[in-house]
Amino acid sequence: MGIFNMIKGQLIDVIEWTDSSASTMVYRYDAGGKEIMMGAQLTVRESQVAVFVNEGKIADVFQPGRYELSTQNMPVMTALKSWKYGFNSPFKAEVYFVNTRQFLDLKWGTSNPVMMRDADFGMIRLRAFGIYSFRVQDPVAFLREVFGTAALFTTEGVEGQLKRSIVSSLSDMLAQSKIPALDLAANYDELSQLMLGALAPKAAALGLKFDSFVIENISLPEEVEKAMDRRTSMGVVGDLNRYAQFQSAEAVREAANNPGGGAGLGAGLGAGMAMGQMMQNAFQQPQQQPQQPQKATVPCVSCGQPIAPGSRFCPQCGAAQKKAEPVCRACGQPIAEGARFCPSCGAQQ
Repeated sequence: MGIFNMIKGQLIDVIEWTDSSASTMVYRYDAGGKEIMMGAQLTVRESQVAVFVNEGKIADVFQPGRYELSTQNMPVMTALKSWKYGFNSPFKAEVYFVNTRQFLDLKWGTSNPVMMRDADFGMIRLRAFGIYSFRVQDPVAFLREVFGTAALFTTEGVEGQLKRSIVSSLSDMLAQSKIPALDLAANYDELSQLMLGALAPKAAALGLKFDSFVIENISLPEEVEKAMDRRTSMGVVGDLNRYAQFQSAEAVREAANNPGGGAGLGAGLGAGMAMGQMMQNAFQQPQQQPQQPQKATVPCVSCGQPIAPGSRFCPQCGAAQKKAEPVCRACGQPIAEGARFCPSCGAQQ
């Protein structure tokens, strides 16, 4: 009886794993050097997958449920070990439990600003942050590509890779979306869906799947935010005449609240009206430049360029200028120089 109990103590008849952590992705069942009894009970809970590995090769995969191990439900292991039908002896194998539930509230953020070309502001730098969740979608691919043979694997082992993939995809997605910087905040949900589509193939290569992606904030550079504030202020001012009336009304209210109010009322009204008038003149009326008086000129008799009246020679071509012939002061007809009466109309000169 003692020998039987000693042999039985070297065999595993129940295989299961209860996860008490929030970040464990894969747990290797600790066999303690014992062999697994054929007919042992395997319990795979919801959000778990059990994977048997024989001498480094992935064998059978068990979905959630309760199993009695036999050659019928371990076809790959049976083929690898060349078991004959009805084999019921103990055997050695590694058993890995893969956690397939969602890993929630994982944070991401841009360590360095992301460059973006914007139609309104040109080249700008953006910073963003948020949260995401993922799960193991293909346990076999995950064991083969990421996990390896460690005894325990947590989310910390893949967070760095996932965050870098997120930042890289975010840069491409912002460039392709062509959403103006002023409209980014109104399109967080749409951008999140685009990010899920962009991240899907990168995660699938590792056996993972992004279940959710949330953009909490996309912040603009300080100088761009100041420019937006100035633009918003101009939009708030709107009609400058109404703004002047508003300033006057505010001055009246302040003066009414002031016990010694008469002088304050006058000063407030004057200041409000003056401010409104100055803003209206500055923004609505174009500034007029004083016009310089133009000097009278006469055309050159040779080249036609304008010259000062009474010039004897043209400063442009040097031609001598003819002396103007006298005309009648009444009818304007030419008369002889020194004539006292006009020969055409008889008017005295």
